[in-house]
Amino acid sequence: MYIILFILITALSQHTTANFRQREKQIIDEIIGPKNYDKRIRPAGANDTVCPAIVHINIMIRNVQTISDVKMEYSIQITFREQWKDHRLTFDNIGGRIQYLTLTDTDMVWMPDLFFKNEKDGHFHNIILPNLYIRIYPDGGVLYSIRISLTLSCPMNLKLFPLDRQMCQLLMASYGWTTEDLVFLWKDVEPVQVTKNLHLPRFTLEKFITDYCNSKTNTGEYSCLLVALIFKREFSYYLIQYYIPCCMLVIVSWVSFWLDQNAVPARVALGVTTLLTMSTQTSSINQSLPPVSYTKAIDVWTGVCLTFVFGALLEFALVNYASRSDKHREKMKEKLKEQKQWEMAQAAALEAALSDQAEDGHTFPMKPLVSRHNGGMGGDKGHPCEIHLAAPRKNCCRTWLSKFPTRSKRIDVISRITFPIVFAFFNMAYWSTYLFTEEEEEGKK
Repeated sequence: MYIILFILITALSQHTTANFRQREKQIIDEIIGPKNYDKRIRPAGANDTVCPAIVHINIMIRNVQTISDVKMEYSIQITFREQWKDHRLTFDNIGGRIQYLTLTDTDMVWMPDLFFKNEKDGHFHNIILPNLYIRIYPDGGVLYSIRISLTLSCPMNLKLFPLDRQMCQLLMASYGWTTEDLVFLWKDVEPVQVTKNLHLPRFTLEKFITDYCNSKTNTGEYSCLLVALIFKREFSYYLIQYYIPCCMLVIVSWVSFWLDQNAVPARVALGVTTLLTMSTQTSSINQSLPPVSYTKAIDVWTGVCLTFVFGALLEFALVNYASRSDKHREKMKEKLKEQKQWEMAQAAALEAALSDQAEDGHTFPMKPLVSRHNGGMGGDKGHPCEIHLAAPRKNCCRTWLSKFPTRSKRIDVISRITFPIVFAFFNMAYWSTYLFTEEEEEGKK
């Protein structure tokens, strides 16, 4: 008995379901049949008035695949949704049993002529089937949803690179319908959604801003929507790849200040190697960026680091010149010393000759012009002339540098202190300037 009852109920439910499917087919044939519906005519405005058709837009950002600094573009995958009312598509929901009708063919109903203004490339997803649907509700509401991958242009300002933030826009506008016929509006609740697991390799999506960007041309005014995505560049990657290696190269170039001034091959090899490495590092950085007419923050850093490395090489040239000059001065001192010794020997020989003549009685006594006992010429006999000189002030730097006898050694010692101090001051000025500018830019955005 129960088995028979179960079979009857199952058969009745299947028959009812089949009836509903059959009824849905009939409704679709009725509302979008060629006799009742013309997809070439746009829907009427609110309450079947002549006002423009209102289309509400919302998007879901599924993935941001790449952000290219060189091409100034970004690739994004979104779920794009449009909602509007078309009173020609109203139908009886059979007491609430039919919530909506689902279509997978966009050619069956009227569609807004929306396009992406800053699109470079794009494609739909057709695996396994086309990723789109159209839902028609009993009150004539239409929901269109599709998954799209887009490559969009994103003009960038790289003055603060790599401490910058970039604003990339997504622009959507009507191509043929003016605002007298079609108006796009953002959905009131959550116009833009972002997937929770969104991950970018070198950027962070800080926030997004929705706005309107209606454009006027000589053919009319067209409705336009805008969403601005604010991306903050992750600095840790550039700190490890760019800043720390450059800083290490500058410090390595200072090792030459501690090498002996006569170790010419070692100091030249060290200076040239660090200079070439720094130049290669600068070239690799510039290859990953577009050629722009202004100076970037990374250009200032690499330029100053390259200057310090080049300065260390020039310092050795100065040391080498000073060393050769010191050797030349030592040789001149030796020559002067030998000449003085020869003159003293000649004077001693002359004195000996004069003394021999004095013993023979051929000399004449001469009185000194200045008396040694009266304090000088015309001076007071009881008060000899006295000159008091103030003791010279000691200069600490000169006293300390006097410990190093040669000029070449003094240059090396001064460079050991001067180069690190100047580089430290540069770092303070660099980071304080660009970090403060970054905060200002963040406040403006």
